[in-house]
Amino acid sequence: MKYIPVSGVYPTMVTLYKDNGEINFESTEKLVNWFIQNNCQGIFAACQSSEIFYLSLEEKIQLVKTVLSAANINKRVTIIASGHTSYTLRDQIYELNKIADTGVDALILISNRMDIGNTGDDNWIREAEYLIKQLPDDLPLGVYECPYPYKRLMSEKMLEWCRDTGRFYFLKDTCCDADLIAKRCEILSGSDMKLYNANAQTLLDSLKSGAGGYCGVMGNFHPNLYVRLCEIFDSQPEKARELQALLGICAFVESLDYPTCAKYHLKEFTGIETALTSRAIPNRKLSEYIRSCVRQMNTLINTYK
Repeated sequence: MKYIPVSGVYPTMVTLYKDNGEINFESTEKLVNWFIQNNCQGIFAACQSSEIFYLSLEEKIQLVKTVLSAANINKRVTIIASGHTSYTLRDQIYELNKIADTGVDALILISNRMDIGNTGDDNWIREAEYLIKQLPDDLPLGVYECPYPYKRLMSEKMLEWCRDTGRFYFLKDTCCDADLIAKRCEILSGSDMKLYNANAQTLLDSLKSGAGGYCGVMGNFHPNLYVRLCEIFDSQPEKARELQALLGICAFVESLDYPTCAKYHLKEFTGIETALTSRAIPNRKLSEYIRSCVRQMNTLINTYK
């Protein structure tokens, strides 16, 4: 098994487009470098933020390859990827192996793709067990509670099964419940599988409970502050509390036409060129109200820094 860092920040990378709707791979390389410059421990490519349900398999493969190529210049970051969108197990096996062939450090399964009808834990485990047997046995795996097309939260039984297989290293948690996260961290305690919280508002509590770090959309805005919180949450509790309050409030920006608002932030404040479009929310122009909110958030962040 390849080594997966036990703690850190993994931004859920957005897909950047050209004005003609094609993926802007040159800007993607710049975004990878920006994550590295902001001291992120990893990058989650080909996830919901990347609009994987709206990309072809060829686009997903090329996107992951571009991220890996850019990251190889400074290989201190871990690249994980999903691309797990198909409905039949046969198609899922094909697409996941194609993503695995790119050389990612970990392959992430989406929890709502197994037992798509949501009939019960046993059927989920049965399908997941069959699926992972068709994947490279030396490749670390993860699970992502992707909210689209519906959110399938991991039950204790499902999580314990993942832990006990020895194949899983990563849980992208989207439950947004500090008490449940604490319980999950207890279940995973002592194993190689770590929980990474996608929810900014509960991040500090989850770190105190033993979470491995942050894996969320706000990593596309100010990832270095999430890195900072992961570094000081235990040693500087008062500063961590203040930083958590800032990050928790700022994270409400993600409800404003995300991922387009993140692309606006990247273009406006990092100089990374991208069209302000999204296949997930097509034909919707980013309003001046949302742009203003993003600018105000950036002013607040810079004032704090």
